[in-house]
Amino acid sequence: MITLVLTNRNRDLQIVKNCLQSLQQQTHTNFKVFLVDYGSDTAYQLQLVQLLEEYPHIHYIDCPVQGQLWHKCRAINIALQQTSTPYFIVGDIDLIFAPGFIAKATELAKSDEVHYFQYGFLSQQESLLNKDFSSYQIAFKGNEEVTGTTLFPTLVLKALHGYDEFYHGWGAEDTDIHIRMKNAGLKVIFYDKEILLKHQWHPKVYRSKRSTHPFHSQLERINHAYMLQTQRTQRTVVNQNQDWGKVPLLSDYEKLTKVDYVLKLEATILEINAVLAQMTNFKNEVILFEIQAVSRMEKIKNQLKKIIGKKYQPIYDMDTVNNLLLETIIKQYRNNPYSYSFDRQKNAIQFKMYFI
Repeated sequence: MITLVLTNRNRDLQIVKNCLQSLQQQTHTNFKVFLVDYGSDTAYQLQLVQLLEEYPHIHYIDCPVQGQLWHKCRAINIALQQTSTPYFIVGDIDLIFAPGFIAKATELAKSDEVHYFQYGFLSQQESLLNKDFSSYQIAFKGNEEVTGTTLFPTLVLKALHGYDEFYHGWGAEDTDIHIRMKNAGLKVIFYDKEILLKHQWHPKVYRSKRSTHPFHSQLERINHAYMLQTQRTQRTVVNQNQDWGKVPLLSDYEKLTKVDYVLKLEATILEINAVLAQMTNFKNEVILFEIQAVSRMEKIKNQLKKIIGKKYQPIYDMDTVNNLLLETIIKQYRNNPYSYSFDRQKNAIQFKMYFI
């Protein structure tokens, strides 16, 4: 009757095991579980597969998208496209589920209602303990703004094209789908009569200048502004111009190993704007973009030319280049196989994409 999806990238395997173990202990067993791993490190994925041998009923989907932005919405939609049960729950790999969670969700399920569930958050120390669900002492309760675990009627969610795949990184995607469900005429109800979900503590992942993983400095704020526009314009259906819930194919990603063209660029406004426009002309080829910051000497020369009124080369800083490239990927090429890294210490971007 119900399908539950969990999404994951490199989450501590003990946290994953605690989550899956709690699902194995459900009093109501008429449900399916998808675990979609969206681009965890290759060595981690091997360990995850070993762990899943203990849980043979889990439907595992491995997405070979290492070196990409985190894309929870696509991961959810991949499972949604494969779901045939009348109800669909988006969960969280960090949760421990009460034994009666699926039973309660089954009781609440209605074709014209959406239900989401209150979290009880565990402290770091409590999360390390091995207890049954009722024995875990919560540090604090989440309020109605914590929208991470929601029960949907599947047909309605599919009719609205699932979660909006514009959202990358973190923030606003859960609230967005609640807004669109309300816009479509469904009731959205917060279940807080009891705590059925306990959230395990884990360290927050902050951007480090040593990390080369793709990161857009303003993306969370853009996500929030985009969500507000969804609300103001009464959006319901999204993902209209690109396929949604598209499974990343390993055969497509293997094409990234053979490069057709290498474009070496400096972070000038002219070169970057030109290549962003040129991308629309690439077809069935792999392009490697290697982008370096303009040298300090060139910047000084440019500044002097500007001061004395001569023609100068307008320049982007590398953070701006990074954000422009990632925004272009999100808006136009998010289903394309790609890998992306920004070495902030060397001030260099390496971006490879298969233009389908």
